[in-house]
Amino acid sequence: MNGAQALIRTLVDCEVDVCFMNPGTSEMHFVAALDRVPEMRGVLATFEGVATGAADGYARMAGKPASVLLHLGPGLGNGLANLHNARKGNVPVVNIVGDHATYHKRYDAQLESDIETVARNVSPWLRWSKTPGDVGADAADAVVAAMGPPGQVATLILPADVSWLDGGEVAAPKPAAGRQPVGTDHVEAIAGVLRSGEPAALLIGGSVTREAGLVAASRVANATGAKLLCETFPARLERGAGLPNVDRLAYLAEFAMMQLDGVKHLIVVDTKPPVSFFAYPGKPSVLVPEGCEVHTLAGLTDDAVGALAALAEAVGAPADGATRQDASRAERPTGDLTADKVAQALGALLPDGAIISDEANTSGIYLPAATAGCPPHDTLNLTGGAIGQGMPVATGAAVACPDRRVVSLEADGSALYTFQSLWTQAREGLDVTTVIFNNASYAVLNMELSRVGAEAGGPKAKEMLDLADPTTDFVKLASGFGIPAWRATTGEEFCGSFERALAEPGPSLVEAIIPGIV
Repeated sequence: MNGAQALIRTLVDCEVDVCFMNPGTSEMHFVAALDRVPEMRGVLATFEGVATGAADGYARMAGKPASVLLHLGPGLGNGLANLHNARKGNVPVVNIVGDHATYHKRYDAQLESDIETVARNVSPWLRWSKTPGDVGADAADAVVAAMGPPGQVATLILPADVSWLDGGEVAAPKPAAGRQPVGTDHVEAIAGVLRSGEPAALLIGGSVTREAGLVAASRVANATGAKLLCETFPARLERGAGLPNVDRLAYLAEFAMMQLDGVKHLIVVDTKPPVSFFAYPGKPSVLVPEGCEVHTLAGLTDDAVGALAALAEAVGAPADGATRQDASRAERPTGDLTADKVAQALGALLPDGAIISDEANTSGIYLPAATAGCPPHDTLNLTGGAIGQGMPVATGAAVACPDRRVVSLEADGSALYTFQSLWTQAREGLDVTTVIFNNASYAVLNMELSRVGAEAGGPKAKEMLDLADPTTDFVKLASGFGIPAWRATTGEEFCGSFERALAEPGPSLVEAIIPGIV
C-alpha cells in the first residue's frame, strides 16, 4: 500500500468520504488511489476557489468535513479566499496540498514555494507528512483538528514521493474533542445579570443558530425582556415557519449601533463581541455601546446550546416560551423588476427544505423579511467577507444534501469570481438554482466610497465600480455549460422563470435584471 492509498483509506474510515479537487502532477498518485478506495467520492472543480468553497458548503450542511486536494503553493493560493471564509465561519475542512517530492525541493523548480507560510494564514493546524508510514496517522489527526471545536481548516502537506512510495499504514479514527459543559455557577451569574432589570441583549452565533439553540435563546429573551440578535453572517442559520425569527446584527456599523443603543449588558453566546467590518474616519471600531458590559455565556469551545437551555431554566422561562414564526407567503410581484421584487418572488416560491447560499450582497437586503414565513429552510452566509463564496458553497451544500433544492443568490460582480462552479454543478447533476442579481455595478463599493470619507468619485473612480461596459450575459455563460437559463426583467417573468428552474432536475440559472440600489 502506498502513502496515497493509506491516506484516502484513513480519511474514509474517519467518515471524510468526499474530496473536492483541482489536482496537478504532484497529486496524480492520490488521484490514482481513488480507484483503490471507491468509497471516496472525488468531485472535480476547474478552479481551486470552487473546490475550497464547496468543501466549506459541504461541511456546513453535513456536520463533518470534506477534504480538498490542491496543487502545490499556487493551487493553495488560488483557493485561499474561500479557505479564509471557512476559517472565519469555524467550518471544518481537511485541506490537502500536494508538494514536490522531498528530494526535488532543493532544486527550486518553477512551482516550488513556501506552502507552510501561505497555509498559516487560514490554517491553525498544519503538518508536513514525512514518510508513507506517517501519512495515515497525520490524516487521522487532521480530521480531529478540523472538527475542533471550534471547527477549523487543517492543512496536510503531501510530498509526491510520500504518496507514491510503499509502506503506507492506515490509521484508526480518533475521537473528536467535543464541546465542554458550562458550569452551573457561571450560568447562574449570567441569569443574575438578566434579572437585574438593566437593558440587556443576547448576541448568538455559531452552533446556536439552529433550532435547538434558537428556541432556547428565544425563551431567554422572552422571559427576561432581553433583545435577541444573531451575528451578522452566521455560517448556517435555520429560518422559516415554526422557528424563532432572529434579527441579524446589521452589516453597516451605524445600524448595528442603533440596534444595540441603550444596552447595558451584552450576553455573547458562541460568537465574539461585534466590531465594525472596516475602519471609518471618526467612527468607532468596537460596536459595543459605551458603558455596556460584555458577558460571555459560552465560548467557541463550549456547549453553547446546553448553556442557553440551562440559562432558560435559570431565568424561569417556560418550556413553550419561544416565539415561533407564523407561516406566510409574500405575494407574487408584478411590473418592472427590482431587488425588492426578487426577494418578494423568492418569498412566494421558495420550496420546502430549501438551502439558500446567500451572496446577493446589496441586492439581498430585502430577503430576510420576505422569506421569514416561508417553509423551513437554511441560509448559508458570507462568513469571512471574501466574495466569490456563494456559488461554490451552494455546490458543496448540494453534494451534502442531494434531496434538497439549493438556491444560490449571487450578485453579478461576485458571480464572476467563481462562475466555474456551474461546470461542477453540471458535471455532478446537482440541484442548484442560481439567481444572478444583475445591476451592472459593484453597488457595495459605490456605497463604501462615500462611507470611508473619500472625495466624491469622479469619472475615473466611478469607472472602476461600473460593470456595464461590457455588459455580462449570464444566460449565455450558463448555456455554455449546458445549463438551462432564463433572463427576467419583470416580476411576472422572474416568477415564471424561477418556477421553471425549480422544476428542472440538475442546475439552472435565472438572471434578474435590476436597477442599482445606490
